[in-house]
Amino acid sequence: MSNFNTAEQQATNLADQAADKADSAIKSTQRVTNNALESLAGGVQNLRDQAAPAVNRAGELAQQGVDTVRDTARQIRERALQASDRTVSYIKEEPIKALLIAAASGAGLMALLSLLTRSRNRS
Repeated sequence: MSNFNTAEQQATNLADQAADKADSAIKSTQRVTNNALESLAGGVQNLRDQAAPAVNRAGELAQQGVDTVRDTARQIRERALQASDRTVSYIKEEPIKALLIAAASGAGLMALLSLLTRSRNRS
């Protein structure tokens, strides 16, 4: 019975660690995405400043484009947050399944990389 409790505790600890790693990866991805989107918005603003005469003539169209970029960026952020929340919730609700899915995904990626490496070596 003690070995079962120890194994169960280890599985729980592994699942908690996997959830923490997944949460950390998701937050890191969100930061990178936010930075990229902010950079994109800054780039759009720099282009707008450099092309002020043309932008003034087509100001309404340019503003619509900026609004579309901002709206799209907001939607991407919201979707990333929702995906993050769903992922963390799933990991917490189904830690063993999440761990098995992660292991299977890793094995699949390694198999794919192995196949790609072999096909390149044969060429």
